[in-house]
Amino acid sequence: MKLVIRNGTVYDGTGAEGRIADVAIDEGRIAGIGQVDADALEIDAAGLAVAPGFVDIHSHSDYTLLMDPRAVSAIHQGVTTEVVGNCGFGCFPIRDPAVARRAIYGYSDELPVTWSSAGEYFEALDGARPAVNVLSLVPNGQLRIATLGVADRPADARELAEMQELLRESLDAGAWGYSTGLEYAQEQAASEEELTALAAKSPFYATHTRRRDDGAADAVAEAIRTGDRAGVRLQVSHLVPRNGIEESRRCIDLVETAQGRGQDVAFDMHTRTFGLTNLYAALPAWALGADKQELAAILGDTARRDAMRTHRSILSAGNDWSRVVLLDSEAWPDYGRRDLASIAAERGQDPLDAVYDLLLGGLDELEKLMVIIHAYSEEQQREAFAHPLCVPGSDATTLAPDGRLAHAFFHGAYTWAAWFWRFMVRDEGLLTPQDAIHRLTGQPAERIGLSDRGVLREGARADVVVFDPERFGERGTVYEPNLLAEGMRHVVVNGVPTLRDGRLTGDRAGMVVRR
Repeated sequence: MKLVIRNGTVYDGTGAEGRIADVAIDEGRIAGIGQVDADALEIDAAGLAVAPGFVDIHSHSDYTLLMDPRAVSAIHQGVTTEVVGNCGFGCFPIRDPAVARRAIYGYSDELPVTWSSAGEYFEALDGARPAVNVLSLVPNGQLRIATLGVADRPADARELAEMQELLRESLDAGAWGYSTGLEYAQEQAASEEELTALAAKSPFYATHTRRRDDGAADAVAEAIRTGDRAGVRLQVSHLVPRNGIEESRRCIDLVETAQGRGQDVAFDMHTRTFGLTNLYAALPAWALGADKQELAAILGDTARRDAMRTHRSILSAGNDWSRVVLLDSEAWPDYGRRDLASIAAERGQDPLDAVYDLLLGGLDELEKLMVIIHAYSEEQQREAFAHPLCVPGSDATTLAPDGRLAHAFFHGAYTWAAWFWRFMVRDEGLLTPQDAIHRLTGQPAERIGLSDRGVLREGARADVVVFDPERFGERGTVYEPNLLAEGMRHVVVNGVPTLRDGRLTGDRAGMVVRR
């Protein structure tokens, strides 16, 4: 399609100031920028900002894009490219789907896993015709599950060699790097040596570090050592820890120091003041790998509960259950939006016993029992997002207010990019429009290694957004998260208008981008 976007303020994604110009698109690529005289479909962008499509460097949409490829929550924020496979969660390699589902965000029995390898997953995603472009990392959680099961020990030499081979096969099929989620039970036992040996086989390493409460800075130091010894480009995922501004500054200082001595390292951060995960993340590895019947027996046995109490999980690490809030669910409607400390007190229980009972009563929908962990201050957000090494990411799944995902939720899905613009540019004035657009486009594209997206230049892929800089912002809230962002007017993906005058066109032109 030939298309000309006329008279907008064009920000090219490099950090350069905006200028009034036309943007011509032909055959899915940028054909020219400036004064364009062409016979083509026209979009009037006068008074609006024109920019490259936004790049979400930290997405968990691996599975939800198969459930609903329209990516409605993302498109309405101008997101045209998502990097999935983060935090060790993802959709390949899979040998035992019943266990692998524990490392897939948004899993539903409505869409069973029918693939195994990265290549087969990419083919399934291609067949779904997503509205956004998708790149994937290789998730360490699935590497370990496919090789060791859910085991609470480091890999032995044979298992490590097998994981390296699975990693190589996935990279050869088009994956862009390797990710870990070391705070989760399925990966906690991975040794630093194991991680270094795997990261060394990949061009890019993104890590959810081992500890994000007490010991967070030590965990960031481990990630930096791993990246340095492996000789790999390092991305520290959602760097800001959950235990205050001073530890946050220590973590940022570690990244700054490593980057200053020549290491290729940066970080990202989600835009929420809380973390979000499954309630079953409280379980140790040996319980997490159990099937439904076995897990019911474990949760109902006092002795086995006692054996689980010493497990340090992402939920219990801070030892403050008042900041962990159970979200709305069909299994426990009376406890929705309440913190686990108050639930436990009402039930006359230890918080962990309350957690085990909640899991036991929700066995039929474990993936839908979600919690938020109140963790961050706006001061931490200001300092992190203003830092030149930081880019924002959703840390969420793409969703839609109708269709198969209408009743699903994942905080950040509808809000992250819109919040970033509203908070950092319009409200706080911490970034100029050109700098904020660079953080949403050219900078994350460069981090992951994309050369022809995230920038408006002749010959680049035609992923383009047009938005009202005075209105672009989020509408979703903590307890009403599924509200579309406002202010995004037009979104073009690979030259095809996907959002026109704020409405979906029905066309989906995203692609699986293989390395």
